[in-house]
Amino acid sequence: MPPPPPPLLVGVAPAPAATAPSFLHLPLHTRLRAAAPRAAATASVRASHSHEDDAFLLRRAADVADRSAGLTSPHPNFGCVIARPQRDADSPAEPLVVGEGFLYAEGTPCAELLAAREAGEHARGATAYLNLEPGDCYGDSTAVGSLVQAGITRVVVGLRHPLKHLRGKAIKALRSESIHVDVVGEDLQNKFFEEALMSCLTVNAPLLYRTAFHVPFSVLKYAMTADGKIAASSGHASWISGKASRGRVFELRGRSDAVIVGGNTVRFDDPRLTARHVKGHVPVRIVLSQSLNLPEEANLWNVNDAYTIVATQRGARRDFQKKLAMKGVEVVEFDMLNPRDVMSYCYDRGYLSVLWECGGTLAASAISASVIHKVCAFVAPKIIGGSDAPTPVGELGMSQMTQAINFIDVSYEQIDRDMLMSGFIQPIPDLSPVIPSMDEIPSVDPEVSPYETNIISFYKTWDTFGAFSNFSPYPIHMPDENGEYFTWPTVEHYYQAHKFVGVDNPQARTIVQDIKLAKSPEEAARIGRTRQKEFPELVRTDWEATKVDVMYRAIKCKFSTYPSLTNMLLSTAGSVLVESSPHDLFWGGGREGEGLNYLGRLLMQLRSEIRGTFPSNVEERDAA
Repeated sequence: MPPPPPPLLVGVAPAPAATAPSFLHLPLHTRLRAAAPRAAATASVRASHSHEDDAFLLRRAADVADRSAGLTSPHPNFGCVIARPQRDADSPAEPLVVGEGFLYAEGTPCAELLAAREAGEHARGATAYLNLEPGDCYGDSTAVGSLVQAGITRVVVGLRHPLKHLRGKAIKALRSESIHVDVVGEDLQNKFFEEALMSCLTVNAPLLYRTAFHVPFSVLKYAMTADGKIAASSGHASWISGKASRGRVFELRGRSDAVIVGGNTVRFDDPRLTARHVKGHVPVRIVLSQSLNLPEEANLWNVNDAYTIVATQRGARRDFQKKLAMKGVEVVEFDMLNPRDVMSYCYDRGYLSVLWECGGTLAASAISASVIHKVCAFVAPKIIGGSDAPTPVGELGMSQMTQAINFIDVSYEQIDRDMLMSGFIQPIPDLSPVIPSMDEIPSVDPEVSPYETNIISFYKTWDTFGAFSNFSPYPIHMPDENGEYFTWPTVEHYYQAHKFVGVDNPQARTIVQDIKLAKSPEEAARIGRTRQKEFPELVRTDWEATKVDVMYRAIKCKFSTYPSLTNMLLSTAGSVLVESSPHDLFWGGGREGEGLNYLGRLLMQLRSEIRGTFPSNVEERDAA
């Protein structure tokens, strides 16, 4: 029998970004050593922090949460700061931060666990500050459990979770463990928390907008001259802004799931649209072109470094669509190509944040469709003139200045010689829960028909049944390429690595090691998929015949290791399970049910096997 897997999640969060030196930003051991003389002289310890301290530490939790942006695909950003109240003999002292952590990516250890690990014994009796209620869902109570086991006595929460199936669940669990929980806006209401609340809202703006409007959070970015031009009359646009501003654009791309341009941008600028300084996350590049009048050769057609999608009108240039497909570019047809439908499609793909780097005509269309939520305008100190020179936003149909769209929460930042002006054009949604009375809650859901087949969909790890995802943070203990048992961080790590396991080639073995060390399942998937495309000769020759069995062994180990997952799976008896990936037509169900849904089918097969109604050996299973 193989040795049992370790009880705690594995993985290491990346080093925090550099910050200004201060006592609160010193390493943990330095903070504790510096505080030791004060602690020894302490006459008494405050029972709770002041409201000013609470607000400061909550803002810090939001800042910590923001460290994950730019490292991997945007997800709910969680930050946790653990602090202890301090008091000198004669005067109050600033609170002592003893631990902090953030969720690096979906499928990696949660912020609360990392903060509790850093704090160690110093967490006992301390307060934990969370910018967002923990995302504990079915089968995973790591975040709450970490705070309970650490001995935390009080938790301050900036926002309740915006997803309905998670909202209030972790708060209730903490309170059931006799931990005092204060929620901003409910238990804490005064001027000190206004800025702290805005910090918590801003760091998770993508999730809030997506939840409220069912489209990804969209940012329109452009660079213009002081006289409002984004190019010369000839169309030449390189470069309006300076090098430092262009570096900031790379950061914006790294925080986004996708970058959108129009056909003119491809024809005139031939951009790459990569986040060249970002190592952990590469956004998808999306081109909107109604006629598909695009060049045969373009930087965006090289999909080795980044994936490209071309959205077009149904039936446009079928021959060119085939050429793009042969290059690895995905073509998606729409009955009517417009920003609203494209954003709905991006929502279905699970995107949270989209960056628009398009010209004025497409920008105006997106604003008119109400899918742009924020604007980032880089203004260069130069003028170019030209009555025909293009401007950032085309015709919006406004004839009076009173119709102008005003920015909300405007900020200004000097970037070398340029000025970055940014602001929201739609307010951040307020998703504070409204609790109905018992008379307002129907006993039967009128939208559910008792005659319809019950379908349970899962995709992202924060979905109701997100634990079924291969990206969910459940390590599995299974053999590696040498036959020795290894703790794989997720099922996705195991699956991607086994594309190259057993291949007698040093490069293949290096790829396996890179996947094993990937910090998140998304990174593991990206390594496995890109290397499979780049070096098909390194993929095991029997992969297509064995990949289903590889996956089945992995998910069977996952569910047998964690009883809570087994119970969750059994609770779905009688329902059809669908992995609702809109683009993976083998493992997922596709956008319109055209996919094979092999992952959902394997989970249903495992469910039947656990219930004792399905044969367990491979030959019988394949025959069935």
